[in-house]
Amino acid sequence: MTICTIEDLQKLARRRVPKMFYDYADSGSWTESTYRANESDFQSIKLRQRVAVDMTNRSTAMPMVGQPTSMPVALAPTGLTGMQCADGEIKAARAAEKAGVPFTLSTMSICSIEDVAEHTQAPFWFQLYVMKDKEFAQNLIDRARNAGCSALVLTLDLQILGQRHKDIRNGLSTNPLKSLKGWSHILTRPRWCLGMAGTKRHSFRNIVGHAKGVTDVDSLFSWTAEQFDPQLSWDDVQWIKERWGGKLILKGILDVEDAKLAVASGADAIIVSNHGGRQLDGAPSSISQLKAIVDAVGDQIEVHMDGGIRSGQDVLKAIALGAKGTYIGRPFLYGLGAQGETGVSKALEIIHKELDLTMAFCGERELTRINRNHLLPGTF
Repeated sequence: MTICTIEDLQKLARRRVPKMFYDYADSGSWTESTYRANESDFQSIKLRQRVAVDMTNRSTAMPMVGQPTSMPVALAPTGLTGMQCADGEIKAARAAEKAGVPFTLSTMSICSIEDVAEHTQAPFWFQLYVMKDKEFAQNLIDRARNAGCSALVLTLDLQILGQRHKDIRNGLSTNPLKSLKGWSHILTRPRWCLGMAGTKRHSFRNIVGHAKGVTDVDSLFSWTAEQFDPQLSWDDVQWIKERWGGKLILKGILDVEDAKLAVASGADAIIVSNHGGRQLDGAPSSISQLKAIVDAVGDQIEVHMDGGIRSGQDVLKAIALGAKGTYIGRPFLYGLGAQGETGVSKALEIIHKELDLTMAFCGERELTRINRNHLLPGTF
């Protein structure tokens, strides 16, 4: 199969990853209207094509929170990444390192902070969920610092879990290995099974053996179901910022008022995000809120965005609207599920090529020069 687009990787991943894990990555909450809007709202934004301009010596390089990148595209924190492919977080981090872009490890990863640090050279970022067990959260922060992580991404939009119908139907709210349905999903993917047989990393290694009372998969599921903190507040952001002491990025901002509070918190950057459409269904798409948030706080804090990016053109549109960085989740997960580390590299290669060519067609040689003048008036 010739791979030309992210959609090509998606089709291959669907055939190779067990259904319950593929659906976990490729689904939203409730009716999935926000999940769909994240993608479709990009399509309404049109680009201005320019001609007879010098297209040589192009550069897509842009820093994100002071870190040089080959393009302003970070791999987003995604849970269960190591269930798309054996040792998935390690493989994705390696691909990101080779491509010169940041990798963000999720709290809910299969490979641990220490696993990824052991198998990579470049500093990666770590994403933190605030749990009721504050001692555990503090230890996670300390472990990330000790591993050399260069930024902490604090997720603010998962105090309670959204209603994710596919996960419920697939049995992911409990241990899937205790159901016939779970095994039926797994045993139909022999290639995936062979990969998993070759690794020791099968559970949430940031949690098992580190959180009190969590020693196996069964205790893990019951602990996780009770631990997300519905009382998370801006006061928590302060103690986390002080404990961490480094670059802090706040993820899950979708409203101008919250963006202003984020500025007041002293964070280094915010991510305009609706959790990939997996939390509040009916919330607006990330790209539709980006312009207003940039206009309100973009001169005071670095504004990033995620949600719905499926091409390099989408990246350019976000940059044109004022984003200083973007994140991809599903595109790299499709690559990982399809072809492992090679697939993640392919996903990044596809997005970079599309970004580079689109920038040239818009009449620019440097991505840092892209702005709203490169978008067709009335379409954004």
